[in-house]
Amino acid sequence: LVAKRNAKVQGIELNEQSIYACVENGLSVFHSDIDSGLKGYPDKTFDYIILNQTLQEIKNIDYVMEESLRVGHKVIVGFPNFAHIGSRLMLFLHGRAPVTDSLPHTWFDTPNLRFLSIKDFEQFCSKKDIKVLHSYYLGKKHGVLLLPNLFAHNAIFVLTR
Repeated sequence: LVAKRNAKVQGIELNEQSIYACVENGLSVFHSDIDSGLKGYPDKTFDYIILNQTLQEIKNIDYVMEESLRVGHKVIVGFPNFAHIGSRLMLFLHGRAPVTDSLPHTWFDTPNLRFLSIKDFEQFCSKKDIKVLHSYYLGKKHGVLLLPNLFAHNAIFVLTR
């Protein structure tokens, strides 16, 4: 986005190694926790807020989503779909918490606080009066059109109020 569209990009990151990686790539980043990191921003400061692979690690989803929708005109959310058939089969056949490409950590060594499905997130948006502008469902190599809650590894939603 920075190179192709001359976008002004600013990040919030808790992990120090990730901060160094951002700075090395020329990105502006603040060392903060997203659970409390948006208070200082005025309403509609940004065109887009991107929460990619973040929801499952956030403590207070309600607050972060409300703040993201306040600070950004639109919010892009991406997350691994815990209801994917591979995860279901691993749990059903082996009786163990799934470890997959999109959920690569064992249950005792994961940064994830929660595991959500596409249907869970759609229900959350409906309950919170969040408008879904677009949704994209991703398999390993291409998009998923049929039964995304079952077949998509990851989901991306574009949201607004």
